[in-house]
Amino acid sequence: MRRRDAPTLPDPGLADLAPDQRLRRLELTVTRRLDGLLHGQYRGLLPGPGSEAAGSREYRPGEDEVRRMDWAVTARTTVPHVREVDADRELTTWLLVDASPSMEYGTATLDKRELAVAAVAAVGFLTAGVGNRLGGQVLAPDGIRRFPARGGRTHLLGLLRALLDAPRTDGHPVTPGLHDGLDGLQRMATRRGLVVVVSDFLDGLPDEPDAAPAWEAVLRRLAVRHQVLAVEVTDPRELELPDVGLVTLVDPETGRRREVWTGDPGLRERYAQAAAAQRDQVRDALRRSGATHLALRTDRDWSADIVRHVHAQRRLAAAPAVARGGAA
Repeated sequence: MRRRDAPTLPDPGLADLAPDQRLRRLELTVTRRLDGLLHGQYRGLLPGPGSEAAGSREYRPGEDEVRRMDWAVTARTTVPHVREVDADRELTTWLLVDASPSMEYGTATLDKRELAVAAVAAVGFLTAGVGNRLGGQVLAPDGIRRFPARGGRTHLLGLLRALLDAPRTDGHPVTPGLHDGLDGLQRMATRRGLVVVVSDFLDGLPDEPDAAPAWEAVLRRLAVRHQVLAVEVTDPRELELPDVGLVTLVDPETGRRREVWTGDPGLRERYAQAAAAQRDQVRDALRRSGATHLALRTDRDWSADIVRHVHAQRRLAAAPAVARGGAA
């Protein structure tokens, strides 16, 4: 008797798996798709030179960059000197993860909070190494959760599990703002390192397009001392409104409701224009603050976006060296 093949079931999405299974799938995705990109580079997400001062030496024309001139030593000795720095042998990565109610929204395979967990997993696994540490804060509806900087895979998995298990919105509590989280992170991150902020950056956006968000100033202060990577998480329905008739829109932060007739083409066009202006406002604020911007969407392959970002950063880091070689 011929046996009929069982129907093929689709693979479960990230939201359908148990927490430990989701972590395992994330780890496999990161190691298979992204591993090797940062081999031998502790600052691979944002490549750059060392930062710890190691004295000065005489300037070598044609070999040294003028921007590394040590003007204080040059003035004392009347001989041009340049600063020397030690390569960073250990990296401390500080995370600020937004788990506010607006991050619970999603219309694709992942919602925004799950995409934030995926981004944290990528950063954690890619920056893991001997002596490297990972710590940070989570902005959750029940307050700010702080994680001291520690090393090891167990610590990273514990942080990811805490993100997955963070409580969802119960009513409409007053979630700590992004400004508060960045201010607290600045007090925690006393040693120079990598700061990664994962959010939709909707908190504190002013109504005036030219005005600065509430979090821009403190993010700029962080970027003075640290390398800052801003991971912006968005959903396609935040950018355009589909024609689905009468819908009730709910503000996840305040609970305000509004009925909208999406069959109006003019309304959909105004919505798309306002959403584009809002994202431009976020992008401009991140650029002014000196942060590197990585945009992730719930309807795209986040691992491919991270791969493209890392390769782009590597090209930018290599460009000055190529230019110097050409000039020589």
